[in-house]
Amino acid sequence: MKIGLLADTHGWLDPKIFDHFEKCDEIWHAGDIGDPELLPAFDRFNHFRAVYGNIDDRTIRNKYPEFQSFQCEQIHIWMIHISGYPPLYTPQMRTKLSVEQPDILVGGHSHILRVMHDIKRPPLLYLNPGAAGRYGGHYMRTLLRFEINDTKIHNIEVIELGIRATLVDNH
Repeated sequence: MKIGLLADTHGWLDPKIFDHFEKCDEIWHAGDIGDPELLPAFDRFNHFRAVYGNIDDRTIRNKYPEFQSFQCEQIHIWMIHISGYPPLYTPQMRTKLSVEQPDILVGGHSHILRVMHDIKRPPLLYLNPGAAGRYGGHYMRTLLRFEINDTKIHNIEVIELGIRATLVDNH
């Protein structure tokens, strides 16, 4: 399975994302879609999963949950917009992790690209694709693309979409 992962679009969807995710079997969005007008565009992807983020309105919150737990191949995935990251998880995530643990935890919110293992909870892999949108504290707009084959995660790629437009507009 080839997976495309994005987050924090904040109401803007770069058309290049469709090219980068063209051959992906599933697309995951880790929250802060930002504008319900983007929802039809996400329907163009083969299989789309999302969680809502803190800026998302009622329309988006009615369509997507706050938290998703699912299987992809033989890998258990959790996805939530605000999770913290290893070892600095949010209180909600620390409570969940004390009861059970996924193989992959996907988060967004920080606009900081992170791919890291939780050394205290092997084999947990934390993925945050950074931010794909124009707004926020990030410099470079980023995505992740990777493959899941049975119980293996491999070929993790960072895709840079370019400098955040609001920075370019200010020069």
